[in-house]
Amino acid sequence: MGASHSVKGKEAPYYFVPSPSMHPVLAAITLLAFAIGAVLWVNASAIGPWLFAAGVVGLIGVLYFWFGDAIAESEGGLYSKRVDVSFRWSMSWFIFSEVMFFAAFFGALFYARTITTPWLGDFDHRFALWPDYLASWPNLGPAGIVDQFATVGPFWLPTINTALLLTSGVTLTIAHHAIREDHRTKTAIWLAATVILGAIFIVVQAYEYHHAYTELNLKLTSGVYGSTFFLLTGFHGLHVTIGAIMLFVVLIRLLKGHFTKDNHFAFEGAAWYWHFVDVVWLGLYIFVYWV
Repeated sequence: MGASHSVKGKEAPYYFVPSPSMHPVLAAITLLAFAIGAVLWVNASAIGPWLFAAGVVGLIGVLYFWFGDAIAESEGGLYSKRVDVSFRWSMSWFIFSEVMFFAAFFGALFYARTITTPWLGDFDHRFALWPDYLASWPNLGPAGIVDQFATVGPFWLPTINTALLLTSGVTLTIAHHAIREDHRTKTAIWLAATVILGAIFIVVQAYEYHHAYTELNLKLTSGVYGSTFFLLTGFHGLHVTIGAIMLFVVLIRLLKGHFTKDNHFAFEGAAWYWHFVDVVWLGLYIFVYWV
C-alpha cells in the first residue's frame, strides 16, 4: 500500500498491471479453513480449534507476503496516480463493507430490545405461553434457562477505553498533519503513541471480559444480551487489533524511510480505518453500555 507518481526519481508507468499471483487463491483457502474451523469449534468438534488456528496462521502468512509485494512495488516506483485512486476507492469500499457488518449487529441489538422483548411480553405470549416472563432488557429469556448474570455498566472500564480511543484519534491526526509537513520524527512519535493507546485498549477490554465471565457470570451463552454484547464488543476489539497492527506496520515503514509528504496512502488508509473504529466504539459505548 502506498501509491506515488515516482519514487527516488523513477517515473511510474501509465498504469501498473501486477503479474499473476497465488496470493488471492491462498487467502481464499485460509479463510475457508478459518470459517470451517470456527463452525466446528462452536459445535465442540475436536479438530475445530486446530483448523481455526491453521486458518489464522495461514492467512497472516499470506497477507505478510502479499502486502510485502505491494510495498516493494510501491517503493519501486511502479504505482502511478491512477493506482493511487484505485487504492483509495478500494479502501473506501472496504470500510463501507465494515460499516454494514456492524450495522447488522446493531440491527440485531435493536430488534431484540425494541421489537422482540416487548412482543414476547404482550398479553397473548406472556399469559398463554410464558407467565413468568418479564419484558425488560436484559432478561433471562422466556423459559428462564439462562443463568443469572449482571450487566456491564459504563463505569469505569468502558469509559476508560472511550477516553483511550478518542485520545488515539487525536494523536493519529497530529501524526497525519506532521507527515504532510514532512516532520518524520514528529510523525513517528505520535504514531507510536497511537499504537500504544490501541494496545492499552485491548488489554483493558481483555480485563473487562475476564471480569464479566468470572464476577458477573456474563457469558456468550447469557441469552440474547450476552450474545449481542460479546459479538459487538468482541468484533470491535478484533478491529482495534487489526487497526493497531496496520498502524504498527506503517510505523515500521516510516522508520525505514518509506513515504513522502505527498505520497503516503498506506498511512492515510490505516488512519481512515482507525477513525472508523473510533466511531463504531462511540456507538457501542452509547447503545451497549449506557442505553
